[in-house]
Amino acid sequence: MITVEGLGKRFGSVQVLQDISAVFHKGKVNQIIGRSGSGKSVLAKCMVGLHRPEQGRVLYEGESFHDMGLEEKRAVRQRIGMLFQGSALFDSQNVIENVMFPLRMFGTMSRSEMEDRAHICLKRVNIVDKDRLFPAELSGGMQKRVGIARAIAMEPQYLFCDEPNSGLDPQTSIVIDDLIREITEEFGTTTIVITHDMNSVMETGEHIIFIHKGRKWWEGDRDKLLRSDNQELNEFVFAGSLMRAVKRSLKEEG
Repeated sequence: MITVEGLGKRFGSVQVLQDISAVFHKGKVNQIIGRSGSGKSVLAKCMVGLHRPEQGRVLYEGESFHDMGLEEKRAVRQRIGMLFQGSALFDSQNVIENVMFPLRMFGTMSRSEMEDRAHICLKRVNIVDKDRLFPAELSGGMQKRVGIARAIAMEPQYLFCDEPNSGLDPQTSIVIDDLIREITEEFGTTTIVITHDMNSVMETGEHIIFIHKGRKWWEGDRDKLLRSDNQELNEFVFAGSLMRAVKRSLKEEG
């Protein structure tokens, strides 16, 4: 579990985050949604220690991350898996080397042990016999799956996913959503997903936080989201014609 208490972040004179408090639950897909520039990515970066907030704190299992010493922070970071937007695979490394990267950075395994662990992770995301291919030789969906394999290589307790469906077709997006949900349940991770994909929210939104102009504006699950009267949330979620039709249908049903 990750807890955020009264978090505030400023860049120069611009207050990007203000007084955000939230709990991100273990074994659930926790989603952060909001318009571009709302502060959701900055919130995630504060949570993993890439930014230091001016106010508030981030707690991992009740321990304040930013008050930890270097070794304690390193231990927490070893338990964090990251799936970056665009996968962020290393172009000069093949599939197996990309998945092994965090094991080389943080682990103490031998080469053969690292390869065995990487193969287990690749099999988990349904990739086999692709070890020697390079990222440029993979489809976008396959790159995302390799990115997930790399993210779970260290058996993380916490999994952060930044726009995991960005650039993918709807069918491939469903595959990625299913993988993230299955891995979350299987390993009991605290999973945080930053997304604009409302289809993904409707499919996997167990716990949703809506950030608006640097503040937590709404919180709930997908069922509450569909029936919410929050104006800013509705304007964001139901911008598309199909989603507006869903909203009208729900209102007509009472």
